[in-house]
Amino acid sequence: MTANQQPQESQDAQETSELTRRKVVVVGAGALAVAGLGGTAFAANAATEDSRSAQPARGDAEVCYRLTSETVEGPYYIDADKIRRDVTEDREGIPLLLALKVIDSDTCKPIRNAAVDIWHCDAAGVYSGYEDQGNGGGGGGPAPTGEPPTDAPTGAPTGAPPGGGHQEPTDDSRYLRGTWRTDRHGQVTFRTVFPGWYRGRCVHIHVKVHVDGEWTDAGYEGGHTCHTGQFFFDEESVLASAVVEPYASNTAERTTLTEDTIYDQSGTQGGLLRLRYDKRDITKGVHGSITVGVDPEATEDGQGAPPQPSASASPSASAS
Repeated sequence: MTANQQPQESQDAQETSELTRRKVVVVGAGALAVAGLGGTAFAANAATEDSRSAQPARGDAEVCYRLTSETVEGPYYIDADKIRRDVTEDREGIPLLLALKVIDSDTCKPIRNAAVDIWHCDAAGVYSGYEDQGNGGGGGGPAPTGEPPTDAPTGAPTGAPPGGGHQEPTDDSRYLRGTWRTDRHGQVTFRTVFPGWYRGRCVHIHVKVHVDGEWTDAGYEGGHTCHTGQFFFDEESVLASAVVEPYASNTAERTTLTEDTIYDQSGTQGGLLRLRYDKRDITKGVHGSITVGVDPEATEDGQGAPPQPSASASPSASAS
């Protein structure tokens, strides 16, 4: 992993009057739309490394002893070459402040100086480094409307195979990817955009936690991966995003949270984020938080067999 200069952080808000198919503010070069989420207080949290910016909900403390579910790595992981908290670059979308707390699931003590990787697709369902794969490698279909779909997606996705199935990058783009260290409270905050979707998977963010390595001028060296997981978004928030641009232009068939074969339907333990946003206008920004319980002695690199799908999950979902 090599170090990368942290982007300049600033605030930029754009108001529009039309609820549907509006152009979402571009969150690039560290700009963040913060209206409706605590105003300046929310912005201050986004612009500082103060550990309080990553405080999880109090309810998370009740499940701190649980191991957060492990998942497969998926095909689109790139060993981090961007040491940064703002991973947005030039991607358009709803601003998302992702606040994580990493703890030892046995002792509930925070894990400091861990390296946390996140990566996810953009609003159109495209992963950086794999732009020639298109929208997750999958096909089209209507964007979600007011009610969640009741039928499971049909047909097999054409993207990367389920399981590990790692693919080598095909281009040099690295948007919506980054690595940052946890502070003494085990907390780390990323600035990004609300992810889009692609055929075969619900909306999600990938995560890895590395421990026992060393932070150097070159980045994070050595150690091992103790957690490979994914974070998930409730249906209400996804449907709210789906009616505004650029998400409204994503015509890929969408898998719902209950249909997904990777999410284990266990709520917080399975990676379901706690989300806060203005229900009248999600484009003002979203704050997502979760406590991640890991076993720092374990090696969980996500290269094993994919998890068993739940009874209600669609058999057509891939693990990307």
